[in-house]
Amino acid sequence: MAGHSQFKNIMHRKGAQDAKRAKIFTKIIREITVAVQLGGGDAESNPRLRTALLAARSANMPKDNVDRAIKKGLGETDGASYSEMRYEGYGPGGTAFLVEALSDNKNRTAAEVRACFSKHGGNMGESGSVSFMFKHHGLIVYPLSIDEEKLLDAALEGGAENFDRTDDGFMIDVSRSEWLALREALEQEFGPALHAAIEWTPETTIDPGDKVQSVEKLMQALEENDDVQAVWHNAKISSN
Repeated sequence: MAGHSQFKNIMHRKGAQDAKRAKIFTKIIREITVAVQLGGGDAESNPRLRTALLAARSANMPKDNVDRAIKKGLGETDGASYSEMRYEGYGPGGTAFLVEALSDNKNRTAAEVRACFSKHGGNMGESGSVSFMFKHHGLIVYPLSIDEEKLLDAALEGGAENFDRTDDGFMIDVSRSEWLALREALEQEFGPALHAAIEWTPETTIDPGDKVQSVEKLMQALEENDDVQAVWHNAKISSN
C-alpha cells in the first residue's frame, strides 16, 4: 500500500508541530468553524464537524475553545468567514507539494504561499499540476499491540480497501466516503488510532538528494503559515 513513507514524514512533522500548541489549536478552530458554516452545528448530521471534533479531542483542546468555534460558525459571535483553497506546486529537487488552506483573505494567502515556494527554491503551479501524482484517501493506523486478526476482520467489514502491517503499525487504507464511519467503528472496539486522517498520499516518492534540507525548510515555512491547514509532498525524507 502506498503511503508508508508519507506516514513517516507525517510523524516526523508532527514532532515539530506538537511544540506549537497554539498554532495547532488555531488550525482546528478554523476547521470547526468552517465545518459548522457549511453543514450546521449538529455533529451527528455533519461528518466534517465530527471529524474536526475528533481532532480537537486528540489535541486536548479545551471545551471552551470548541464551543466558541461552533458559535462562530453558527454566526452567534462576530468573526471572520473562511474560504477553502488548495495550492499545488513544485519544491526543490523536483518534488511535488499540495497545500490546503482556510483563509479570510484569498489574495493574502495566495501571495504568502507563493512567496514561500519562491524563497525556498520552488514555484507554485496551476490547479491540477501535481495532484494527479497523489491518491486522495483515508488512512487509519493502529499500533502493533492490537490483535491483528480481529483488527483485519473489523477493518474489512467496515469497508477498508487495504490492510498492511508495517514497522510503524497496521495501515488501513479506506475511501474518503467510508473513512469516518470506519474510524468511529474501530475506535469503539479498539480505542483511538495512532493516526487517522484524510490524506493526499504520493503514488511514488522522489529522493531530493542534496536538496533535502531545502525541502524541509519549504515544508516548515508553509506549515508555519496560520492559514495553511495541511501540507503534502512526495519527497522521500528519513525520519531519523
